[in-house]
Amino acid sequence: MEVFRRLLEAYGSQRWWPAESAFEVIVGAILTQAASWRNVEKAIASLKAAGVFSPEGLRRVPLEELAGLIRSAGYFNAKARKLKAFMEHVGQAYQDDLRVMFSHEPAELREELLSIYGVGEETADDILLYAGRLPFFVVDAYTRRIFRRLRLGPDEEGYEPWQRFFMSRLRRDVRLFNEYHALLVHHGKDRCRKAPRCGGCPLLDVCATGQAQVS
Repeated sequence: MEVFRRLLEAYGSQRWWPAESAFEVIVGAILTQAASWRNVEKAIASLKAAGVFSPEGLRRVPLEELAGLIRSAGYFNAKARKLKAFMEHVGQAYQDDLRVMFSHEPAELREELLSIYGVGEETADDILLYAGRLPFFVVDAYTRRIFRRLRLGPDEEGYEPWQRFFMSRLRRDVRLFNEYHALLVHHGKDRCRKAPRCGGCPLLDVCATGQAQVS
């Protein structure tokens, strides 16, 4: 919580996820895999302009055409298949009603999402937290990088140990998980890069890696 407090004081509330609806969060979570958010926004704008930005629309549009619409997000052929798979599942299981989907028991729903082609743990938790407002802490590369430099984190690697590390130490609160993840992304992009910019870092005095950098 001290790390959270410092990041919040330094950067302010991030107001994540930048989307107009739960459906847009889901599409964005799939498209943002190995892509910048700016390029994801371009892809979403293309889908909207083409009139296919709905579960039914993404099912209807031919795969090749869909890939072309989301080209800006990179890996567009694979991501087109992932979008198709997700929308087929939502249509068959929930008749496109996301409210019904998110009303399911959270842990069971997470396992269900992970069974869909193209949905890994980080993507599933993005969807659960930001679209479903369910308390699952999202772990990404920024999170691991920052906390390893702070000499904090689980003894073992892997998504599950990292998620357990946070969820066992924080109250299960959607707003907290939302804000914390967003702040870590901001910090990872702004300062704690692969080549860190340690001068002026809000965590510098508690970061062994940063202290070594500036000494």
